[in-house]
Formats: sequence, structure tokens, C-alpha cells
Amino acid sequence: MGTLYLVRHAQASFGAADYDQLSPLGHQQARRLGEYWRGKSQRFDAVLSGTLRRHRETLEGIAQGLAAEDMPATQLWPGLDEYDSAALIHAIHPGPLPQADTPALYRQHFRMLCDALAQWMSGTISPAGMPSWNDFSAGLHEVLEHVRHRHADHDVLLVTSGGPIGAMISRVLSTPAEAGIGLNMRLRNCSVSELSVSSRRLMLQTFNGVGHLEGQGREGWITHA
Repeated sequence: MGTLYLVRHAQASFGAADYDQLSPLGHQQARRLGEYWRGKSQRFDAVLSGTLRRHRETLEGIAQGLAAEDMPATQLWPGLDEYDSAALIHAIHPGPLPQADTPALYRQHFRMLCDALAQWMSGTISPAGMPSWNDFSAGLHEVLEHVRHRHADHDVLLVTSGGPIGAMISRVLSTPAEAGIGLNMRLRNCSVSELSVSSRRLMLQTFNGVGHLEGQGREGWITHA
């Protein structure tokens, strides 16, 4: 039986003009994950990724840490790209909002995002420029089926964002779609969740692991946004 390693991207640039890039700490997190896997002689038979810059930079850091010359070519899947959080929030609160630069505003931002996600999933809102929830979910199902049929009994690395990971794990566990929101909000940067892979099914093995980011000299390396 193989393993599908679901990696949430390393810390991006929340609150900056361009969120879709890793912070200096994010680059360190990604390299550290690669170094951790190098110490375990981990190799991958396939590599899948979303198309966002933070996905690409996370993969680059992992590859640097692994120092492996035989990494498979990355298969890019637009269906692994994150939902548009700004469009979601705007769909339920069209007016301007202050920048989330305090703990209270940060909490408000994510409360509104969770509310908007639930309404998107139920079909109550249709955020501008976004697919329907059913189409978004179908794209993730396609990725999981691809892994199950093409890479059963092999180790596969998949780099994406919290929304897709939460939704995929929710599907594997056969929970209501809304359960994926809670999973999404718990995912830490550069965390690893593992699914056992066979040709018959996928099963959750571990969730949201960050042991590679712990240890002396890495205080403050465990982040969420």
C-alpha cells in the first residue's frame, strides 16, 4: 500500500499586498520538510501540485531540502488551487472591511470566511469568478481518483492549500462537506497529512503533522496563516 502525502503550502504572506508568495519563514519551513524527508530516505513516484505561486515555492523548498536529483516532474492540477477567500467574504459582506492586522480583526476575518464557505457549499451564494462548490469538489475528486488508479501502492507528494486538503479528507472520511471547513481551519503551514493508497480505496492515516518543524532552534516555526 502506498501513501499520498498531502502538504499544505508553507507560510504565505497574509496581510501583504500579494499573499501568494512565501514569507522568509515559509521558505525555511519548506526546506526543513525536505531535509526531514531526506533523513528518512523518502522518495516519491509522482508529484502533484496546484498552480499557485505559494504551491510552486513550497515544492521548490522541499526539493532543495531533499537534495534529490530524481524528483519526478510536477503534474500541475488547477483543480488543486485554493478558493478565493476575498471573493467569498465579499459575497456576504460587499462593503469595505478593515485590514486584518490585529488579533480581533484576524478572528473576524476567519469567522466571516467560515460563514461564507458554508453558504457557498449550500449554494446560497455564488462568489464572483469562482466555480460552484459542486464543481470545485468534483475537481478534487478527480485528483483523488487519478492517484488511486494511476499511483496505487506508490508514494505520491501533493502540494496544495488548506481548502482542498480539508475537502479531500472530508470526502475520504465520508463526512458532510461542511466538516471540511473545520479541518481546513486547523491545518498548519507546511503540515503533512497522509492517506493510504490502494487501487480500491483511500484511507486517512495521519492529519496535520508538523513534527518536522519542532525542535530546538525552530521556536515559532509552527504557523497557521
